[in-house]
Amino acid sequence: MDTIVHDPFRGLPAFFDMSLPELLRQKHPSAWVEFERGECTESEFLANFFSDRRVYDHKGMLALMREGYRWLDGMEPLLQDLAAQGVPMHTLSNYPVWWKMIEEKLNLSRYVSWTFVSCDHGVRKPQPQAYECAARAASVNIKHGVFVDDRASNCEGARVAGMQAIHFENAAQLRQELQRLEIL
Repeated sequence: MDTIVHDPFRGLPAFFDMSLPELLRQKHPSAWVEFERGECTESEFLANFFSDRRVYDHKGMLALMREGYRWLDGMEPLLQDLAAQGVPMHTLSNYPVWWKMIEEKLNLSRYVSWTFVSCDHGVRKPQPQAYECAARAASVNIKHGVFVDDRASNCEGARVAGMQAIHFENAAQLRQELQRLEIL
């Protein structure tokens, strides 16, 4: 999220008619992480989204998420260019089973293989095991992988694990970094 695809979580405060700080105070402290690690089902996550287990419109929240998935500006053309040059690309994503909604809407797999999603492997970035597991799943020597992420802590985790990392700001900046590394 927020590296290739827009993160629709930004729309949840308005959906719940509260501010972001208020939503963050009221949501369950570990439900999202558990959902991302595949430790609970979607139904369990939705029921536990708020610490007080209040009733809310689950279908509406899912619709908001689904509708909010869209390409970040410039990312689809960049992926097209990389794919045209034969650059293999793989996911290394902290995300729940909702990755399937992204695939249904954007068909991301035209460019990027869904190689590693935390819900399928039970481990999340920036844990070193996430990078190691992703490299194994992609059949890539970890030292030859280039990791791209919008979070500095995840980039640092990749470097600690032995990968090169690019801290993503936008598509133009990423394109320049990939050209500098002679990947594009």
